[in-house]
Amino acid sequence: MMSRKLLFLFLLMFTGLYAQEHARVYFTDKPNVSQALANPSTILTPKAVNRKIKFSIPITETDVPVNEAYINQLKAQPGISVKVKSKWFNMAHVIGFKTDVDALLALPFVSHIEYADRQLNTPPPAFEKYAKAQRIKEVQVNFNYGTALNQVQMMGVDALHQQDFTGEGITIGVMDSGFNNVQTISAFQRLRVAGKILSGFDFVDRTADVFAFTGDDHGTQVLSAMGGFLDGQLVGTAPDASYYLFRTEDIFSETPVEESYWVAAAERADSLGVDLLNTSLGYSVFDESRYNYTPADMDGQTAFITKGANIAFEKGMLVVNSAGNSGNISNWQIVTAPADGLFVLAVGAVNSSGGLASFSSRGPTADGRIKPEVVAQGVSTVLVNETNSVVTSNGTSFSAPLLSGAIGSLWQANPQITPAQMLDLVKQSGSNAANPNNNIGYGIPDFLSALQTLSLAEFNNSQIKLFPNPFDDLLNIQLGFSGTNNLQIFDMLGRLMLSQNFNNPSLSVDVSHLPNGLYLAKIGLSGMEKTYKIVKK
Repeated sequence: MMSRKLLFLFLLMFTGLYAQEHARVYFTDKPNVSQALANPSTILTPKAVNRKIKFSIPITETDVPVNEAYINQLKAQPGISVKVKSKWFNMAHVIGFKTDVDALLALPFVSHIEYADRQLNTPPPAFEKYAKAQRIKEVQVNFNYGTALNQVQMMGVDALHQQDFTGEGITIGVMDSGFNNVQTISAFQRLRVAGKILSGFDFVDRTADVFAFTGDDHGTQVLSAMGGFLDGQLVGTAPDASYYLFRTEDIFSETPVEESYWVAAAERADSLGVDLLNTSLGYSVFDESRYNYTPADMDGQTAFITKGANIAFEKGMLVVNSAGNSGNISNWQIVTAPADGLFVLAVGAVNSSGGLASFSSRGPTADGRIKPEVVAQGVSTVLVNETNSVVTSNGTSFSAPLLSGAIGSLWQANPQITPAQMLDLVKQSGSNAANPNNNIGYGIPDFLSALQTLSLAEFNNSQIKLFPNPFDDLLNIQLGFSGTNNLQIFDMLGRLMLSQNFNNPSLSVDVSHLPNGLYLAKIGLSGMEKTYKIVKK
């Protein structure tokens, strides 16, 4: 009779021998690439095409969808379950026994296979190496933030809102684990009435009804930090942005397919013209240790989800990710994937006084880069849960969306700046920008300061027009940008004849009271000014 110990060893060997594997199957080609690139509207929405044109981002083969015939053939193979596909990587994530997965190599359209258990990848497949380098209005809004005031005011976002920069026109994609009751509770009524919750997709359960899964409200709380609105209780940092919602995290397990779900969601977001991605997720260890990443893998290029995040940035989207809650875990501590990404804005957590939260993951990355880049309130963050209750919670999961919404509101002030420019603008506005470190990075961003920097740059680059010149009773001014500006008109003796503040990009001024003659018109913004000679006839 077999002993208990031998039986255990036998079962262990049997389980290991016959365990199903997560694998990514890469294809050799795509169909009709030339035709698709010649007609990009067949593969991307108009907003996505316009965003790429705006940022001079080429539309390439990576934008062309995967060959559906290949997917169908994979699904027909014995023992193979196709979970998700990726056009960026031209691959499909499958689950099956290793013998069945290996058999896929016989298919003529399969280029190579990468196992999530990297010990099975011998020799490792050759992957493409992605580039390491990238390429003020009149006060109109006075929200009552309630107990959420501190987390908004800490970053100067209330000043953005007061200038009427609330995220209007900016589209944010949210990857998370569940959005229970977003479609019903009053905290998101403002978004729903305005048509700002655009759509979504559940990549875990493969359904367009992202609200069908009711088992988790983490995404609900995350969204409330950005787009929630309960006057007198909570106002998110971008209450007028538009949102796509994607469920990519399976709360019942931790497996490599969730990384592939994330990449698929990022690809869809790119096709939809999303400007910014918020992810309050992080990957380091899985249910099966053979899939685990190590701190040495957090180098910005190893984890599959991180590779995808890097491409998302190259495609013209700014990726904001929670740094992770591993600061207290002695054998990890640093950021998790994809926060380690080369171009990912990783957000750590501080308390309401600006002190570092002990749980907030730190840097450096394995290749020596500073992480997190910035921090926001992640201790006792004020949120709304699935029952429409205002609650507080801890985690970089909540500091990240506060920051994402703030960026969305700032981006409204100048949608033409690139993700790389926005990334630098936010970092340089930080409280620790003079001496960034691996605890809080560049510190707590000051979005009022960032707005002023943005406005000054616009002012310096602007071509201000005053017409007609000579003028009669009406002088027109055209700036081409918005901001709090001051017009002063002096006569040739230096006497101030007219002074007027204005906030719109154009202005018509009644100057009928001025005598005929030569004048100097000065237009100023935040301590800077331009002077023009004008003539009253």
